[in-house]
Amino acid sequence: MDASLDSVDKTLLNRIQSDFPIDARPFARIAEELGLSEEQVLNRVQRLRQNDVIRRIGGNFSPEKLGYVSTLCACRVPEKDLDHFTSIVNSYPGVTHNYLRDNAFNVWFTFIAPSREDIEENLAEISEKTGISEILNLPATRVYKIRAHFNIK
Repeated sequence: MDASLDSVDKTLLNRIQSDFPIDARPFARIAEELGLSEEQVLNRVQRLRQNDVIRRIGGNFSPEKLGYVSTLCACRVPEKDLDHFTSIVNSYPGVTHNYLRDNAFNVWFTFIAPSREDIEENLAEISEKTGISEILNLPATRVYKIRAHFNIK
């Protein structure tokens, strides 16, 4: 853990990971719980985001419960093309994660869309825009959701 995180940062990170308040002013509610001002909480969250401690704050939904489908994709992307490829992939709103792996298939990403056909069309478009022809489409057949909560001490 980064030594620059103080005890308030750690308490804040533990608080916002799960059960984020659904409220018009969620950071004010969190501030009240932690004995801080809303401005203090917002400033800390902004600093933690700028320092890449917080990647995102947002809801997680089960695609199948909303009538969507998901897939995991794996690609072989030459190192010289990584930035271009990932910028194209990341421009699609259905892409939720994008990972670089130490493997022949070195770029992996998840894609969520209303139908398998939409995913296939988008993958074909990504291939056309990037020149990467081999994109493995590994549709989810059964989804296992786990709760990831990191107890920061």
